Amino acid sequence: MNTAVKIDHLSKRYSPNSPLVIEDLDLQVAQGEFVSLLGASGCGKSTLLNILAGLDSATSGTVELAEQSTLMFQESALLPWLTAGKNIELALKLAGVPRAERAPRAQELLELVHLPNAYKQRPHELSGGMRQRVAIARAIAQGRKVLLMDEPFAALDAITRDLLHDELTRIWQQTGITVIFVTHNVREAVRLGQRVILMSSKPGRIIREWKIDIPQPRRMDSNDIAEKAKEITDELRKEIRRHAA
Repeated sequence: MNTAVKIDHLSKRYSPNSPLVIEDLDLQVAQGEFVSLLGASGCGKSTLLNILAGLDSATSGTVELAEQSTLMFQESALLPWLTAGKNIELALKLAGVPRAERAPRAQELLELVHLPNAYKQRPHELSGGMRQRVAIARAIAQGRKVLLMDEPFAALDAITRDLLHDELTRIWQQTGITVIFVTHNVREAVRLGQRVILMSSKPGRIIREWKIDIPQPRRMDSNDIAEKAKEITDELRKEIRRHAA
């Protein structure tokens, strides 16, 4: 398969005398792949996404993206004075979509995320899960093929999060986008990813990865996910204990 993201010997520190946040990190992600990125707090996961999104720069090493990326945060960050539809239209405008095409395209994207009636609703009228669906639609509206997601469901309750796992999996399969998904939740990582990547703590390096062959659709409470999550959690605990020692 073609490569969507290629990272070679990436290192990052925030000042000449500060410790490395990321050290000599190598990673390749195929086009259309869904990769879950795990690690303890402070291991550089969010920093890595910021570099991939062009919001930060590497100290050394190289990053190559075959397609432009868009970054989605834990908060939906919708503009509160615009309706859901107009939030998406703004992204379409910035992507160069002609005015006459924006409203119908925004409606199509709301239907893609199963919110066909939300066009005229403002963010405060939507639940947290609905706002995140609109944020996904807005991200797709930018026309970029690499979606970077920094713990986008962490603030949601378990049931809403599980429903959005289903939605994200469906959208990923339907659109063929490449997804790099940062999470602290091991089961979530296994539930969603084709690969789970484990980063070390301070500085962040890739220390192990798992290929997840569990067929989709997956259930968070399935035995297969529980067994794989236990294996990965054991490795994560070892890494946390090693760093604490």
